[in-house]
Order: sequence, then structure tokens, then C-alpha cells
Amino acid sequence: MQDYIKDEINKTIETVQKLLSDKTTILLIEKIAKKGAEILRKGGKLMFAGNGGSAADSQHLAAEIISRLNYDRPALAAVALTTDTSALTAIGNDYGFEFVFSRQVEGLGNKGDLFFAISTSGNSPNILKAIKAAKAKGITVVGFTGETGGKMKDEDECDYLFCAPSRETPKIQECHILVGHIICSLIEEEIYGKKYNPQRQGKK
Repeated sequence: MQDYIKDEINKTIETVQKLLSDKTTILLIEKIAKKGAEILRKGGKLMFAGNGGSAADSQHLAAEIISRLNYDRPALAAVALTTDTSALTAIGNDYGFEFVFSRQVEGLGNKGDLFFAISTSGNSPNILKAIKAAKAKGITVVGFTGETGGKMKDEDECDYLFCAPSRETPKIQECHILVGHIICSLIEEEIYGKKYNPQRQGKK
């Protein structure tokens, strides 16, 4: 059992090291954060969606934006499309599970928003439909997926596509929340750091 524990920890370390050494991905993360800050400054919002563990990540990251992450500051606009059970079950019942996110994007999304589409495989039908709905409304799309990219990569639907350097679902999810936290931190700092970050007070 201890060998398994060590192996899993080592696999996580190896995955993160791959991420760290990929200059293109580091630049991509920076671009996503800057785009998120730009959209929020202009009055847009961030939307998140995913299934299973990716649904939990959606709620987690939306909460970091709308509440706080590293320090007290004004709220920022973010919503997880995974939390309204009445909407999810109504849409699933009336139209089918494939439409549970796209229907919400159509109703809640506006041109100039940013949509985080999270799928470890890149093949989730409801995420792919949500991406199409977002693009149709002029919403910028950030895809979070695994190493292969799945259909999210093949269809070239995303404006920004982060492919975690792994094919194992748990490791992909670990990368997603790591990168998600970094993006949220950068957005928070870009918009409110100068005024609200206590570590920057008194610094020019």
C-alpha cells in the first residue's frame, strides 16, 4: 500500500514537472489570466462547467473568483453552471443531458463573457455543445482537458486550450485545479492587487 502511495505522489510530481518545463503552456496560462482580468474589468463574467470532478472544480474556481482567494477585496463576477439542480434537471428532462450546459450558456451568457469548459477527456457531449453555444454568442472559450485534447482539440472550438500533460483522469484533474488556482490568483492580483494585497501596501 505504501508503494502505491509513493507511486501516485511521484506521478503527480512528474506531471507537474512536465507542466513547469513547458514554456508554451506557461505563456498560455498567463494569456488566459490576462483575458479573464480584461473581461471582468469590462463588466463581463466568468462561467464554468464540467461533469463529475470537473463539476466540483467548476464550483471551486467560481467561488475563488466571486468570494476571495488570497486576500479580502471586492467580489468579481463568476458562476458555475453545475449548481442549479432545478435548471439541470429541467433541461435534462425536457431536452436531454447533452443540453444541460448549453441551454444555460444561451440564457445566462453574454457577448464578452469568458466560459471555462472543463472535460478531462475533451469529449463530453454536453461540454462540446456548451462550447458551440458560447461561440455563437461571442463568448470567449477556455478549454481545460487532458493530454490528447479529445474533440475539444480536433474541432478547434476553444480560443484557449489547456491540455494537462497526462492521460490519467486524477492527474488531469490535479493539474486543472492547480492551473485554475494560478489563473484565479493572477486575475485577483491583476485587478485588485495594487489596492488590496497587504503585501503590496506601501510599495511603489
